[in-house]
Formats: sequence, C-alpha cells, structure tokens
Amino acid sequence: MDTIKWLLPNVTVPTWMDIMIAMAICLIGWLFQQFVLKKIITVMVAFLKKRQRNFQATVLEQFNKAIRYAFMSAVIVLSLTVLLEVRFFTDAATKNFVLSIMVFFAFKGVYDVLHYYTKQPLAINSDEEQNVLLPFFLRIGKVLIMILAMFTIASFWDFNLNGFLTGIGLTGVAIAFGIRDTLAHVFGGMSVALDNPFQIGDWVATEDQKIEGTIEDINLRSTLIQTGDKGLVYVPNAYLVNRPLYNLSKREKRKCEQFFYVALENEEEKLRSALSMIHQQIYLHDDTEKDLIHVFIDDFRPDSYRILVRFFVATNDTGVLLGARQDILFAIRQILKDYDIVLPKYDENYWLHNEK
Repeated sequence: MDTIKWLLPNVTVPTWMDIMIAMAICLIGWLFQQFVLKKIITVMVAFLKKRQRNFQATVLEQFNKAIRYAFMSAVIVLSLTVLLEVRFFTDAATKNFVLSIMVFFAFKGVYDVLHYYTKQPLAINSDEEQNVLLPFFLRIGKVLIMILAMFTIASFWDFNLNGFLTGIGLTGVAIAFGIRDTLAHVFGGMSVALDNPFQIGDWVATEDQKIEGTIEDINLRSTLIQTGDKGLVYVPNAYLVNRPLYNLSKREKRKCEQFFYVALENEEEKLRSALSMIHQQIYLHDDTEKDLIHVFIDDFRPDSYRILVRFFVATNDTGVLLGARQDILFAIRQILKDYDIVLPKYDENYWLHNEK
C-alpha cells in the first residue's frame, strides 16, 4: 500500500467488501465478454456474410479478440477503481496508461486485419488472379501500423519524438552502408512488386535453368520458390530482377519439335506423300494448333535425310503435351510403315557415340 500511495496519494485501503465487489465485477465482465459479447460479434459476422458484405464481416471477425481484450481491460480498470476508490480513467497518474492500453488494442485489431489478408490476399481482391502488389504492401502496412501505434502511445507520455526521429535518421544513414546488400534485395522486391512479373502459384524459371519451380511467397527481401528437386528455396529478390525470368504459367501453347531420319534410297514421291500424311495427322489431332505445323526435310547426311516435325499443342499442361506428342509419334511410325519408308541402318558404335 505504501508503494501504491506513492503513485496514487488518494488511494484508500480496501475492505473485504471492496475486494469481493472488485472480484465480482471481473467475474461478471469475463462472463459477459465470453458468452454475450463474443456471441454478439459472431451473430453480426454471420449477418454481414449473409448480406454478402464479406469485407466488413472479415474486419469485424479479425477485430473480435481486440474488442474482447479491450473490454476486459476496461473491466479490470473499473474493478480497480472500485477497489482503491481512485478514478483510473481520469486520474493524472493513470489516465495515460489506460488510454495507451485502449489505443494498443485498437491498432492491434487493424494489425490482425492486415495479417489476415497478408495470408489470404485473394479474399480482398475481387479478381480471380492474385495481385502480387497486395501481399507486398500489406506487409509494409503491418510495419507502418506498428510504428504509428508506437508513436501514438509515446505522444501520450510527452516523449520527445523530434529528438528520437533525428537520432533514428542519423543511425539509419550509418546502418544503410552496412546493409547495402539487404537494401538491394528490398528494392529488388519493390521492383518485383511494381513490375508484377509473376504471382503466387506461378511456375517460373530463370534463363540459365538453375532455378525452376512454383512461387510460394513474396516478401520484402526474398521470394520463396518450391522446386521439384531441392524443396523450398529462398531466392534473393535482387537475383531475380537482374536476369531474364520466364513465367511458364502464362504460356497458352507449348511447342513440340522432333527430328528423325530416313534413308537416302527412299523415292522422293513416297517421302513427299508420307510427309503430307504426317502433316494431315497432326492437323486432325484434337489438341494441336492448326495454324503452324511444319513437316519438312531440313537437312541430309551422307546416308540419310533429316526430317523436322514441329507443331504446337494448345495447353500449358505438360501431361497433355506429352500425350499429344506420343499420339503423333505412334502415327508417324505407322505412316512410315504404310509407305515402306526405309530407315537408315546404324551400327553399334553409332548408338554408343550418340549416347555419350
């Protein structure tokens, strides 16, 4: 009590009745927030979702904990007011502390909303495709909310913000020289966000094929890529923006190119007829593009002609591509057999040489 009186001179020694009343207030407040306030928020969220107001429903749902915690903090302060007979809400020694708690929970609710949409950015985006800028700036928003909350609470206590900001500025200049690489990655992340070359879920590959996989996450410093053989790889953003990057998910069609050889002894007419039939079979396939099909002899060797077969499949699915290619290869084999096209003969040394 001597310590409390040093802070609050007007405090009175509580009686057992005051203690029981304070405990009852806390118990009633906890029961109210657990079984009444929580239920009210749940009903309001369900009502908003039923009215197709999903954004408002999500905001209220994410503010749920902050509202209940703020309510319980107010109940505890009220019980202490009754217990010690000091107006904690207006007393000069405690009002800033109580106000700081309320402001903290207000900013905590906003932070929870931003955190939710950072994890599920499609929930706030009306487009089916996710905008990579959204999670990027939501993360920045979370940091700004924390800074704004800190400065707001500090202003209640007459903290010297000008001196603090000046010190931060000078320190920031010194730190910037020591973390140049990290800053390069951060600005690389900003470049990725502004250029929007890919989105979460896209399949990308670098020009040198050293990195290929699915984008799992994009943050300030690095991009998380799920590769087929190495698992999760954290790639610095500066690495991605400084080299060509292919977004394989944006392809609308895939090229299929195949070479095979026929002997020089085949007659020209038979070869032309066989190539025309191969072209026709490719054209008739359900999955092939009809506007660009190449079936020609493009080179010859001392013992054989080289035949180029090139066509496109209207898909980005590798399984569909391989299935169409398999169908065409079987068709080519049958056509060569029907037209009695002679294939070149190679000895064992030829195949060993080519395998190497």
